[in-house]
Amino acid sequence: MTVDGIPCMQMRGGSSKGVYFLASDLPTDPGERDDLLLRIMGSPDERQIDGLGGGHPLTSKVAVISRSGDERADVEYLFLQVVPDRAVVTDAQTCGNLLAGVGPFAIERGLVSTGGDTTTVRIRIMNPSVSFAEALVQTPDGRVRYDGDTIMAGTPFPAAPIEITFPGDDRPILPTGRLVDRLAGLDVTCVHAGMPVVLVRARDLGLEGDESPQDLETNAGLRDTIERLRLAAGSAMGLGEVRDTTVPKITIVSPPRRDGTVTTRTFIPHRVHAAIGVLGAVSVATAVRTGGTVAYQPGGPLVGIEHPTGTLQVRVTLDGTAAQTTLSASSIVRTARKLSDGLVWPRSGEAAA
Repeated sequence: MTVDGIPCMQMRGGSSKGVYFLASDLPTDPGERDDLLLRIMGSPDERQIDGLGGGHPLTSKVAVISRSGDERADVEYLFLQVVPDRAVVTDAQTCGNLLAGVGPFAIERGLVSTGGDTTTVRIRIMNPSVSFAEALVQTPDGRVRYDGDTIMAGTPFPAAPIEITFPGDDRPILPTGRLVDRLAGLDVTCVHAGMPVVLVRARDLGLEGDESPQDLETNAGLRDTIERLRLAAGSAMGLGEVRDTTVPKITIVSPPRRDGTVTTRTFIPHRVHAAIGVLGAVSVATAVRTGGTVAYQPGGPLVGIEHPTGTLQVRVTLDGTAAQTTLSASSIVRTARKLSDGLVWPRSGEAAA
């Protein structure tokens, strides 16, 4: 039984909410760490009533931060998804929303010194394969500023902007090598430009594309189709058996309704996102600007991705054409806010009487 409290910070990062830890405050053994996090977050319980989790995948997230030994980064960020209703902790994907809080947390914990009115935090993303990002954090007077006037779709209140940039690489964005694949009886585009995502047209599913998340989640036939597609795509994209993982995501695309480029609804993988994940949005934007995909729309580097609670602007710079397209750079503006900072006492590891 854990007697001492464990230091942690709760933050809203982007359109998600999670608990941030220094790696040094958690067990080094992954099994012991995951067991502790289940008890901290309140899993397995769909309400997570006995922990810090919010009973939804978007509010049952953990960020583990440490100094980086890589000269290209200041800190390392490991994302862990804690499943609310199952005793599962997975590092199979990263989270671009909690990424928005990594820079502020690193500064708050003294891992990075402020550098004037703004501070750049170089981040090494540790899952599932190493990648990098830079977060530009507002730091007037040598402290993180959370208040601001940037309103980010997916959150109800304004906050200070955090610009996040991702360098690209020379890896083609289409893991199957094809612009369109026929999977589970559907024409789809499989893309990995930050997050493994499968794009499918709403009309091919018998949908309008602007249905509410609740309507989509309660459509049993649709959910069965989406899961068949996801399992087939996992193999086609080289991800292996994905039945018990959270990737790939399935994004349903349709024409824009407002001022965006495309309308989306994203299964993550079984619930429907109230907005859209950051890295998933980068993958969608990349596919939108790649000729021949199921989501292709010609235009410039700025892509407006409409989702259930607003529009997310993503800037992508591409090289190459067709199946040889690569992503050379992307950027996005998010916000984050510190909610609480202190100690958490996990429930006992002992079985209930």
